[in-house]
Amino acid sequence: MRLIAFEHEGRSALGARLGDEVVALADVVPGLPADILPALAALNLPEGAAALAEKLKSAPRRPMAGLKLLPPVPRPGKMICIGLNYALHAKEGGNPIPDYPAVFMRGPTSLVGHGEPLIRPKVSDKFDYEAELVIVIGKRARHLSEADALSCVAGYTIMNEGSVRDYQRKGGQWTMGKNFERTGGVGPEIVTPDEIPQGPNALRITSRLNGQTMQDSNTSDMIFPVPRILAILSEVMTLEPGDMIATGTPSGVGYARKPPIFMKAGDTMEVEIEGLGVLSNPVQDEAA
Repeated sequence: MRLIAFEHEGRSALGARLGDEVVALADVVPGLPADILPALAALNLPEGAAALAEKLKSAPRRPMAGLKLLPPVPRPGKMICIGLNYALHAKEGGNPIPDYPAVFMRGPTSLVGHGEPLIRPKVSDKFDYEAELVIVIGKRARHLSEADALSCVAGYTIMNEGSVRDYQRKGGQWTMGKNFERTGGVGPEIVTPDEIPQGPNALRITSRLNGQTMQDSNTSDMIFPVPRILAILSEVMTLEPGDMIATGTPSGVGYARKPPIFMKAGDTMEVEIEGLGVLSNPVQDEAA
């Protein structure tokens, strides 16, 4: 099943995409909360996916065309990001292979949905791309083992975790360079685990800048695979429905190229992950 968040009458709504059509889940799930975070909790994913898919077969549909897509979780309770999690990416930046993940957070105002412009801030021309697999949490979880970690996963989505590199390196933490307004694209949809039977750690992941391939790797190059990430994070914090976890980017980022390549106004950036689809965003300059 493929879930989208879209704008409807000035509010966010949760839907299921069926080809070129969408079913508003509020039409088929009685009492489904209007807000997406409690709605995800009420759907009881991943276990509830099969029953929900059955209800969709006879549900009223509307065309996808013309819908404004939002980030799949427009305002996640936590947007957790893992840095330096691909072996070849660590190597290209001259970094040692970590024995514990680098973890930082992004705020909701840094995110945009599929098709919406990424905004290059006026204070920097070093706006870099990062193709990433994102975990979407469906059930409350704490102290997970690696063996049971995937039981809390509602699904997966795609991110271009745009980074303003000079601001990322201004201090000892990466937060400032990762939280400029509207610099991270997320979407287009949440894909439930049954749609990717090979699992999250065997997926081709690529990025394209104006049609030119910049990153081409596989999630098997992750230093900390998805179950390990979930186990480590849940030692520290309670994972809650709607939390999103960006799992790091493979090699080929712009800053490591010679000469460096950064995103600029007029560009189009695409990230594709096997089984999850394509996230596409144009790039614009911040208004003066």
